[in-house]
Amino acid sequence: MNRGFYTIMAAQFFSSLADNALLFVAIDLLITMKSPGWITPLLKLSFVLFYVLLAAFVGAFADALPKGRVMFIANLIKIFGCALIFFQVHPLAAYAVVGFGAAVYSPAKYGILTELLPGEKLVAANGWVEGLTVTSIIFGTVMGGLLVSGRSSAFLLGIDVPMIETGINTPTEAALCVVVVIYVLAAMFNLRIPETGCVYAHQERNPVKLITDFANCFSLLWKDKLGQISLAVTTLFWGAAATLQLIVLEWAKRSLHLPYDKATSLVGVVAIGVALGAVLSACFITLRKSLTVIPLGIGMGIIVMSMTLVNSIYLAYPLLILVGVLSGFFVVPMNALLQHRGHVLMSAGHSIAVQNFNENLSILTMLAAYSLMLRLHLDLNVIIIMFGLFVAGTMFFIMRKHAANQKEHDSLALIGELKH
Repeated sequence: MNRGFYTIMAAQFFSSLADNALLFVAIDLLITMKSPGWITPLLKLSFVLFYVLLAAFVGAFADALPKGRVMFIANLIKIFGCALIFFQVHPLAAYAVVGFGAAVYSPAKYGILTELLPGEKLVAANGWVEGLTVTSIIFGTVMGGLLVSGRSSAFLLGIDVPMIETGINTPTEAALCVVVVIYVLAAMFNLRIPETGCVYAHQERNPVKLITDFANCFSLLWKDKLGQISLAVTTLFWGAAATLQLIVLEWAKRSLHLPYDKATSLVGVVAIGVALGAVLSACFITLRKSLTVIPLGIGMGIIVMSMTLVNSIYLAYPLLILVGVLSGFFVVPMNALLQHRGHVLMSAGHSIAVQNFNENLSILTMLAAYSLMLRLHLDLNVIIIMFGLFVAGTMFFIMRKHAANQKEHDSLALIGELKH
């Protein structure tokens, strides 16, 4: 890996770190505002909304400019969204603006890998990306919990700048200042990302043609036998991961009786497992063997259901780490395969935009369903069992579909041989 790759990794780490810390600061703000529990999933939902709404446009934008510059612009948008909370804008609206920046950022972040590296290094590169992303989730989750804790708030508010009235008077404002500094650090790394020399054809600007082009790319990736399987797995994974993050918070409060700042550490525990799984996957799974990991997704869904039997924090830690390891081990090869197929079939930015549209539509759908279940006051154990059954059942269906695709491919190959 060259220096440019590590610069990208640093930029991604700090940008994702700030995203995740901000999420938990915003959740704490909703709690302070005494918002009902079903509002909390809508916070994450507002973040991913623009991934879906802008899917047809951000790919073209990512391919129209050097991707380091696109990532820098996206981080400026995130800083603006974060700053809106200082002006009494509702957390749902402010976090949606941050999500707008993240939607612009993502195609460039992943697309630059396919421009910078050969196909055989994509699994390892994705291991780095997912490993660092998950590490940033761990630190961001813990940081978010610490920033809103009483001791940290008192320390931050106690910092005085001589001769300057900062106007920072609340724990939330102090926490937000730290998050903004991290976004600025990410933007500085963005400016150091080298240009890859990849130049795509002139990008379309007509919205109707962009949507038509996106629809064609969407159809092309779903019709591809390898693309459809990897896309189905990653789509399910990211929807399930976003929902599980909030389920674990609620489970920690109800079953383990942990306060909010302690409950956030359990989300970090899952992320530690994902990071371990991502590293193991990068070491042992090649692009050619990527589809062999699908059954692990079924195991993850089954193990999640055992959360309903756990009431001890000492059992919770190994259980959540195991869930994370299985998740990381099967999603990294699927992500690499999907990027490879997308790069072969279309441009990097467009393929990542299609991937983001599907994955974030899954997040929107699953979070909306979770919010509705909370609104209907369903028992949390019932929600966890339904969640685990859905994940395991969907992964089983995907595994069967892949087997059918292979059988069809072998039959066509045999017919071709007979003809010759």
